[in-house]
Amino acid sequence: MEGIENRLSSSQIIILGFLAVILIGGLLLMMPVSTRDERGAAAIDGLFTAVSAVCVTGLAVHDTAEYWTTFGQAVILILIQIGGMGVVTAAAAVFMKAGRKISLKERSTMQEAVSAHKVGGIVRLTRFIIKMTVFFELAGAVFLAPSFCREFGVEKGIWYALFHSISAFCNAGFDLMGSKERYSSLTYFSDNLAVNCTIMALIVIGGIGFITWDDIRKNKQHIRRYQMQSKVILTAALLLILFPALYFFVFQFTGMPLKERILSSLFQSVTTRTAGFNTADLNCMSENGLVVMILLMLIGGAPGSTAGGIKTTTFAVLVLTTASVFRHREYTHFFGRRIDENTVRNAAAILILYLVLFLSGGCILSYIEGLPLLTCLYETASAVATVGLTLGITPGLSTVSKGILILLMYIGRVGGLTLIFAALSGRKRDNTVRFVQEKLTVG
Repeated sequence: MEGIENRLSSSQIIILGFLAVILIGGLLLMMPVSTRDERGAAAIDGLFTAVSAVCVTGLAVHDTAEYWTTFGQAVILILIQIGGMGVVTAAAAVFMKAGRKISLKERSTMQEAVSAHKVGGIVRLTRFIIKMTVFFELAGAVFLAPSFCREFGVEKGIWYALFHSISAFCNAGFDLMGSKERYSSLTYFSDNLAVNCTIMALIVIGGIGFITWDDIRKNKQHIRRYQMQSKVILTAALLLILFPALYFFVFQFTGMPLKERILSSLFQSVTTRTAGFNTADLNCMSENGLVVMILLMLIGGAPGSTAGGIKTTTFAVLVLTTASVFRHREYTHFFGRRIDENTVRNAAAILILYLVLFLSGGCILSYIEGLPLLTCLYETASAVATVGLTLGITPGLSTVSKGILILLMYIGRVGGLTLIFAALSGRKRDNTVRFVQEKLTVG
């Protein structure tokens, strides 16, 4: 087994790790004990749900509360936890608990899994990630419990609080509110301040990334000492919450009471970047509003976080590179630091890859299902960015369309570049040949 591990690259280990957990989860969900009708889920539905949970997406072909038993819900929750922390980080947690020594190859894989800058200190960082994950999820459950216990009773309320806290922190978007109304997400609590603020806080904390947590822990209020990446992530997160929230408040939720309007605007701004919950009826939003949500979904959260999308850092690099071109600057700068050209090339490649997947997936879905293109683009953006928001078409999709969404969710979670690097692993880079340079006009 160790020999096989040594022959695999870090990217391949991550990809195969996610795949193994998905297959195990899918098989468990197909068992009779997992569904309320005691027949088990169909193969495609079990696989779809497992992929959605491990890839922390939240798209569902069956209402989670209505269709799955407590055992099935627990399986989904465990898959969410493993997917949110990352398969490699979860495995490392088990190894460290058992007292097993972490090899250099495993440390390198752990580094890639959490997007750390160096291998040194990765075990300490992983311990910190595990401790903070447990702390935030338990704290979230404590804050959610009073509202849920009042609504569902003590036993059910505690289970709901824990489930939604983990789901929110992992940016998964799975909910158990089908006991109120099928596929209703958190619309029943749209004016509940405690539920809204707790869920939003968990989403943001999970979405800013593990490396940013560590930076905040080390430097606390001394923001000038933060790494450039942490500054970019925190700045982008703040701007991508405030400006979309202002847009939703002014143009989308005009018919609501003021308190609910403010909460709904903030919540939709936060959740759209990969969390998957909603407190408003998305089918009532205008086409402009849906397009804004698609853009936010594709941007996503921070690298090395529980969130998906092209990542806020990728978006920031692309925006600042564009600004540099307009201002005739040779390099892209952030907070007095220059970005290397390889980072800019990677950002452009990631954007093109996600756009191709999102657009081609949406067009294929629209053709197969005979649905409006915007509706299908919303679905594929939600899948590839591992968001989980939907306009209600997921349960009625054909097997082929579900397969397309499964592929998009998987690629979105493990990362497009990770898949490409894994496929090209072992090939030697040919840097010896340099062709004659010639000018090419663009724009």
